[in-house]
Amino acid sequence: MPEAQDPPGAVELAASLRRQIQDDVISPGEWLREARICNEFGVGRSIARKALRILADDGLVVIEENRGAYVAATTVQEVFDLYEVRAALYGCAARFACIRATPKHMAETLELVDTLLKASESGASAEDLIHQSEVIFSRLASVSSADAQRMIESIRRKTRWHYSYVSLAESTGGAPFNHWRVVRAGLAKRDGAMAAEGARNILYHMQNEAMRLMISRGHGLMPTDDIRPAPARKA
Repeated sequence: MPEAQDPPGAVELAASLRRQIQDDVISPGEWLREARICNEFGVGRSIARKALRILADDGLVVIEENRGAYVAATTVQEVFDLYEVRAALYGCAARFACIRATPKHMAETLELVDTLLKASESGASAEDLIHQSEVIFSRLASVSSADAQRMIESIRRKTRWHYSYVSLAESTGGAPFNHWRVVRAGLAKRDGAMAAEGARNILYHMQNEAMRLMISRGHGLMPTDDIRPAPARKA
């Protein structure tokens, strides 16, 4: 008999619910009842509430006092703005790395970029490519101030949508990786302006893909305040 798995913690539960939201298993406006979550994932109410709070902090869920939580209907405008801010922050991270990274740190970062570019040419999965990309951006950001790193991590969580995976999958060998080559050249030369421009353009590409996919699927065309779920039934 297979060993029984331990129930997930709040972070793992939030990740599972996030994926259900991203895959449209749970629709915008749908209530996330604690009783259903507890039964489905084998967790207690305290874990369920913590997971919902994590999703609320990322803007995926709205929590209403004495009513419960429901999936937010994210608009095109909101996602556009989030990617715009993320592009600015990632550009800053690339520029700061050119100024502050040690020779060793920079050499290791360039090796990671080379690995990413080779993986993009060899048909690596979209999820693997975006994971490698985020590892590189985390290294670039690691030489920034603590405040800048917190802002980058916050905006990264809020824009961590499956649209990003689709964008990379459809663009393997194309625009994002051409921009990565610009980032690499800028880092190698310690040219902050060049590296920042390449980093911003990577996120602008992702922004365009997210907008296109949201519109094509009919998501986010109305302000979230205009999309209200039906009254929640008691859990």
